[in-house]
Amino acid sequence: MEPQIDIIWKLLSALGVGLLIGIERGWYGRKEDEGDRIAGIRTFSLVGLLGGIWATLIPYTGEWILGIVFLGFVSLVVASYVFEIKVKENEDIGITTEVALLLTFTLGAWAALGHQIEALGSAVAVIALLSMKPVLHRWLQNIEMEVIYAGIKLLVISVILLPVLPNQGYGPWDTLNPYWIWWMVVLISGLSFIGYILVKYAGQDKGTLLTSIIGGLASSTAVTISLSQFAKQIKKGKTYIFVAGVLVASSIMLVRVFIEVSVVNRSLLDPLWIPLSTMLVLTVLCVIWLWIKSENDTDDENPTLELGNPLQLPTALKFGALLAVILVAATALQEWFGDQGIYLLALLSGLMDVDAITLSLSKMAQTEITNYVATMGIVISVISNTLVKAGLFIFWAGWQKSIDLLWMVGVISTGGVLSVWLFV
Repeated sequence: MEPQIDIIWKLLSALGVGLLIGIERGWYGRKEDEGDRIAGIRTFSLVGLLGGIWATLIPYTGEWILGIVFLGFVSLVVASYVFEIKVKENEDIGITTEVALLLTFTLGAWAALGHQIEALGSAVAVIALLSMKPVLHRWLQNIEMEVIYAGIKLLVISVILLPVLPNQGYGPWDTLNPYWIWWMVVLISGLSFIGYILVKYAGQDKGTLLTSIIGGLASSTAVTISLSQFAKQIKKGKTYIFVAGVLVASSIMLVRVFIEVSVVNRSLLDPLWIPLSTMLVLTVLCVIWLWIKSENDTDDENPTLELGNPLQLPTALKFGALLAVILVAATALQEWFGDQGIYLLALLSGLMDVDAITLSLSKMAQTEITNYVATMGIVISVISNTLVKAGLFIFWAGWQKSIDLLWMVGVISTGGVLSVWLFV
């Protein structure tokens, strides 16, 4: 690229950063009088361009000049804020716009230093945060202190523990790696907490299928129990949507498996995506069929989910213990009985939890077992867990209302096993 064109592109990117943030700030303050606004679209655009220009001058002036200019700009913003406080003595004055101005200068300079995509992406993240003020404040107002305390405790323990935990194997066959085990505990707790927050604060009145999707991130078992209890109370012809909800919640388990394997052992995704995709596609087709059948005869009532806070320290410790037991058991069974031992453990582990066996087999696939064995073991555990959910639905709703669920689970499970056997 020609030097002149390169400079123009950098400056346009810096200007674009200012325009993006300025549009949001200008729209937010559109009802204020012209003299009452600290900065609008023009000011933010100029600030972004200002950062970009001084960054492009670094080859001629030295890097120190950018720091000097930034400090000068900070002084200007602070002075403006102090003046605003004096003018509006009795009003609550925030510093969001001032911080946004400093970010705009910084991102404009970053764009001009050759990181245009990163700077523009960061600008998009900034305007997303700025525009979500009502949503974020509503969530904070609804959040319970026990959730905050539990999250802080787990976070503090993790931050303190992870750096000092030994990153090497202990115990039988050097299977237990304290650092890795606790890192997996943090991963699973985080995934579950996302679902917990969505269900608790996004609301459960969004429809059965949407509730099943966001609830499945936290606990597909809890979703299954809730839906089966609703199905028990209504006529047979109106259970289709609840059966679909169970399948949707179970399909989220496939997404969790994909995320977990991506973190632990990305090379395992190459064979694993085929059965996971097959099972997901079959699930979606079944859900569409059930949704069409339920379109004219469903109730307006939606399930109420009872979810425990996944960031509780006892919950995290229990999962860590379960993961450690499965790691040792998987290695032992593989040593004693070969691949068949892995499949047996996957079947039994899936009755309780898919996350632990998925993480264990993903780790073992790095050195101890083949990708085929790990893939088959994960698919078996997913099928085992899905059958458990079908059993729970039968227990609560009864056989007559579970027929559709049973044959669909059979089709999905068969598709998963066949896809491993034929294509992996």
